[in-house]
Amino acid sequence: MTVKEGIKQTESAYEQLIEVNNLISEAVVNAFMFTWQWWFGIGLFIIPWIFWFLFRDKESTGRLLIGGFVTINLSLIIDLIALSYGLWSYPMKFLPIAPLLFLPYHFSLTPVAIMFVLQIKPRAKPLLKGLIFAAIAAFGGMNFFAMIDFYNPKGWSTIYDFFIFLSIFFVANWFSNMDSFKKITDRS
Repeated sequence: MTVKEGIKQTESAYEQLIEVNNLISEAVVNAFMFTWQWWFGIGLFIIPWIFWFLFRDKESTGRLLIGGFVTINLSLIIDLIALSYGLWSYPMKFLPIAPLLFLPYHFSLTPVAIMFVLQIKPRAKPLLKGLIFAAIAAFGGMNFFAMIDFYNPKGWSTIYDFFIFLSIFFVANWFSNMDSFKKITDRS
């Protein structure tokens, strides 16, 4: 296959992705919108951030947000890889815009949960905090979302989810505890 043939093939694939995106968007608008599941999903986008805004450690807002943004990025990357290989899926969609990955798990639940775990008992051992968080998220959260058809593990073991959540927590913890934060100053 030549480069030109490869470009033609990827353009054809993008057109198919657009068709898939349109089908999913149509399902959101015509089947999911305004159902109890849809309202629950919309609440999962908004309510965690309200709680975080009210109950965050205000002196550590920046550090916590770094951990949250790292969590969002890692969640999106992991899901993008897993979804592209069909390892699991999210049958219930909430927004017709970018429905494949614009989900409350990425942008609200996981980052806010990690930010709360980071601020609770900050001197506690990260391993213990990570193990507790990962166990609750994987064995509680993922199984709950599978039960209400928000998540389809397709044979994916919950123990793998546990290790994914544990890894995400460790990376977010590392970023949020970096000591190299200083104000940017004019050096001229």
